[in-house]
Amino acid sequence: MQFTSTPRGARLARRLVSHRLDAWGHPYASPANETVTLIAAELTANAVRHGHVPGRDFHLRLTETGGTTLRIEVTDTRTEKQPAPEALCPDGESGRGLLLVDALADDWGVTPRPIGPGKTVWAECRPPSEPAAPTPDPRGTPAPSPILRPDPASQEA
Repeated sequence: MQFTSTPRGARLARRLVSHRLDAWGHPYASPANETVTLIAAELTANAVRHGHVPGRDFHLRLTETGGTTLRIEVTDTRTEKQPAPEALCPDGESGRGLLLVDALADDWGVTPRPIGPGKTVWAECRPPSEPAAPTPDPRGTPAPSPILRPDPASQEA
């Protein structure tokens, strides 16, 4: 899919990833959906912030191979700015995106754009299997919900 190289385009791309993953059987609150959506947010924000060329869009591709690996690719048209995790400035407001991608993805990298100038930043995740849904009580009645009682030590006087 193609998106405008703007913050709005990055936001729409992130939402599309989350919706597509849900449609593929990775519900919104699942670890797979949350992880890949966060990676998509970082990669698309970087494409807008560092890969922007006036009048050019960025492209996003999401694939699932063999039902085990989710791959996201974000392509921009800026060749000279190659992404790399940087040393953090403790008071800095940016510079943590690729560190998150590196921590969350099983693998990631950068490849030259096959046609024309630019690059593709990609990440792959092999999400854990989703937890099974709770099984109903064989008697046909719903299983009781656990009762959570407040900890008396944590209550204020």
